[in-house]
Amino acid sequence: MLHTIEVEIDSTGHIQPIDPVSRIPAGRALLTLLTPPADETALLSEAALAEDWSKAEEDEAWAHLQPGT
Repeated sequence: MLHTIEVEIDSTGHIQPIDPVSRIPAGRALLTLLTPPADETALLSEAALAEDWSKAEEDEAWAHLQPGT
């Protein structure tokens, strides 16, 4: 029978259940690591910003910061 138990893994690899009532039985387990979600707002705005940054007005506005100008 499969059970899913949410846990945290510390820097030394020790596993601690999130729910203190959960008891992890001895035996074998499969571990699925969850990566932190990306900041969705930043990902969505990237295309819009890229479009704005491609405009000639932007190049002119920031030209004074470019080396050799």
